[in-house]
Amino acid sequence: MEPEFSSVEELYNRLKPALRTKLTELSEYGYGYLKIEDIWNYLKEEKWTNGHDLSLNDMVSDILNADNELVDSYFKEKINEKNRKIYFDEF
Repeated sequence: MEPEFSSVEELYNRLKPALRTKLTELSEYGYGYLKIEDIWNYLKEEKWTNGHDLSLNDMVSDILNADNELVDSYFKEKINEKNRKIYFDEF
């Protein structure tokens, strides 16, 4: 029987050990500037956006097997978007 979560925060907290493990791997491969939230947001917005009935096992697998370069690219794209917004908001 699959556990049920009453909120996204509860799910996030349950997945934190896997996210920490992935963060350690990313750090070892030179992506030390990434944070747990970056991995979470990448998967939430890129991998799980159309997912239905994802099991906890599937989500842990997605975290641990996420492509490091894609997570990094996602992060850099978000930073660039944020910087562009700040730049254009100044005018």
